[in-house]
Amino acid sequence: MVERGRSEARGESAGARSEHAGAGHGIYSVANLITLLRLLIVPFFFAVLVSGSERSRVAAFGLYVLAASTDWIDGQIARRTHTVTELGKIIDPLVDRLLLASGVIGLYVIGELPLWIPIVLVARDVYLLYGSWVLEHKGIRLPVVYIGKVTTAVLLAGFSSLIAGWPRVSGLALGGPSWLPGTAGGSVTLGIYLVYAGMVLSFATAVVYTRHARAAVRGGNEV
Repeated sequence: MVERGRSEARGESAGARSEHAGAGHGIYSVANLITLLRLLIVPFFFAVLVSGSERSRVAAFGLYVLAASTDWIDGQIARRTHTVTELGKIIDPLVDRLLLASGVIGLYVIGELPLWIPIVLVARDVYLLYGSWVLEHKGIRLPVVYIGKVTTAVLLAGFSSLIAGWPRVSGLALGGPSWLPGTAGGSVTLGIYLVYAGMVLSFATAVVYTRHARAAVRGGNEV
């Protein structure tokens, strides 16, 4: 009787732990709630940035840094607490792209970036999102690649620098055209060079994902 009681107690304890662990994988996990907060920040950030005043630039910088930093925080929480969810895998990269799009479009609206930069970056994200949608319908989901994470970090840092207008550095005296800021000399914000670096990484990321997608589709067709 004693042994059976102990067995039942261990079974109940294990069941409780299992239910507790399973609860962490629901859509209302802490990591998912932080991702939702980031999503809600995006439209507020954009509205503040394009309002035009110096004070609004400071507020927009604070909102953008908050949203960017919580991207790292929610990922760490999900992994350390074992609450990585299917919903989180979908909406987290989507929020990243919305944050990048709002930053680059807002910077164009206030005159910090030429039009071709947001066109190129938004077109790249549309291409990747369309590719993800096509793969999803084939039952394929590609994992996030390391270069993609680096690209996002570099672009977020570059946009944050341009929003703040700091730090200022000496531009490259190459006599470049106006649509290539930072190449005509004078003082420029360091962030423009981070944006250029991020664009190069963006193209590399698109190539990597395209190759992985083709390999995954070929593998699926062979099966």
